[in-house]
Amino acid sequence: MEIQTALREINEAAARRPEGVVFAPIVMEGALEAGALAKVAPYLKARGCASVGLVADANTWAAAGERLAESLREAGIAHAVVRVKPDGQGDVIADERTIVQVLLETPKEARAILAVGSGTIHDVVRFVCAQTDRAFVSVPTAASVDGFTSVGAPIITGGFKQTVPAIAPEAIFADLDVLAAAPRRMTAAGFGDMLGKFTSLADWRFSAEQAGEPFCPLAYELTEQALTRCLEAVDEIASGSARGVEVLMEALLLSGWSMLLVGHSRPASGGEHHLSHHWEMAYLKEGRRQLLHGAKVGVAAVMLAKLYRERLAGAYPAVFGDLPDAERLRTWLRQAGGPSDPGDIGLTEALIGESLREAYLLRDRYTGLKHLALNA
Repeated sequence: MEIQTALREINEAAARRPEGVVFAPIVMEGALEAGALAKVAPYLKARGCASVGLVADANTWAAAGERLAESLREAGIAHAVVRVKPDGQGDVIADERTIVQVLLETPKEARAILAVGSGTIHDVVRFVCAQTDRAFVSVPTAASVDGFTSVGAPIITGGFKQTVPAIAPEAIFADLDVLAAAPRRMTAAGFGDMLGKFTSLADWRFSAEQAGEPFCPLAYELTEQALTRCLEAVDEIASGSARGVEVLMEALLLSGWSMLLVGHSRPASGGEHHLSHHWEMAYLKEGRRQLLHGAKVGVAAVMLAKLYRERLAGAYPAVFGDLPDAERLRTWLRQAGGPSDPGDIGLTEALIGESLREAYLLRDRYTGLKHLALNA
């Protein structure tokens, strides 16, 4: 996929069908191709960025950060490397401590910050850039999440996760060689995040019909298209082939752009994300190791698809009647090498029950999850 071509088509479609669109046109540079890492320094030079920050963790530094830093040095671009530190459990968290570290270690003269990593590092950098009026450049190291191009930053503050307004990247450089070399569990997490669109899209239609929440047909269709592309290439994605990773990353970008169109995460985040966030906060409180976002979302989508088919499809067949059955979702997740059941990610029955009752409180959105909790 050529990014500029894809965005031109999306922007033209938004001009023809503006219902629910608030942020068109989307302006974003970059590349999705093998060797895209080599294009970052020339882009920064052309933009006049003489000094930048580069944010990575130990893993993403090895995956792409070190090579990127060397290319910046060769191009004569001053760069300060911020190696974000894990917490006591060994996890890098998008919380106050990490945000302050990036703020303190990024020189004042840096006019752009490069996020070299996956979802957590991107959330920290997009928030810091929004607060300090710096350019945000995305350098994904795994096809693990659809939030690379989104505008919201899910941040943990005081142990509570909330999505706060931030900024989208002005450019994204997704190197297929880097993405294909990522651990299989990272790619499986991206696939799990995409399978969560089954329930997020159903929840969005449900909220529009039952609560009159804003709805954008174009954003809905873009997310649906991204999901369909993944399902058509599930064998390639599961094999970890270059083509499979490319299709998955294209889908993740499309999903992110659908969120940009409407200025919020509604096209790609429903009850399954509320469950995921609830579990994440519970694990933080308990001092347990964190799980990949997409891994949690995939498991949550299986649970919700089963609940929605059993308890809502009869009353709302147009919304929930076409959801795949839970076993089909499990099969896809297992094929990709990701978790598919609560036990796979260490969920207890008590936490599952608690989340089904309370997770809807995290966001003021009407979903099937909220409907079931309120009518239990």
